[in-house]
Amino acid sequence: MPIWVDADACPAVVKDMLYRAARRTGMPLTLVANTFLRVPPSPLIRAIQVPAGFDAADQLIVERAAAGDLVITADIPLAAQVLAKHAHALDPRGNWFTPGTIEERLRMRSMLDQLRSSGVDTGGPSAYSPRDGKSFAGELDRWLARQPPRSDAPTPHPDDEPPV
Repeated sequence: MPIWVDADACPAVVKDMLYRAARRTGMPLTLVANTFLRVPPSPLIRAIQVPAGFDAADQLIVERAAAGDLVITADIPLAAQVLAKHAHALDPRGNWFTPGTIEERLRMRSMLDQLRSSGVDTGGPSAYSPRDGKSFAGELDRWLARQPPRSDAPTPHPDDEPPV
């Protein structure tokens, strides 16, 4: 089950955790962004740069993600689309998008968009914190632990550390 990352707004600390997890577990990792991304050299890790355009990265992830894959995104509409394909969606703060909660999250997003368009300052998300990183690492580790072992997974290098 590959991991897909909506990488344009993904915090660097989360990307680093994902690089280490891919090397440790043999799980393929693909980062998709509108900008060039430098990723560690590994046959397991790749970056795809999509042309600039509204939701171009999201569209590619939706096209290629399959049931059981993991998608890392803070984008609620993207999460809804991959959940419809029976993929898993986790935000960089360690919160799961689920079929049971996605509709409410979409409605809340729409309401906030309407408020902003009428001039109301709704604020934004809080700064990414070490607590967010710990929560993400814990959820990622739990998801990885539930995946079947990969017969083609490389042996982890002793210097590879688990996500923190």
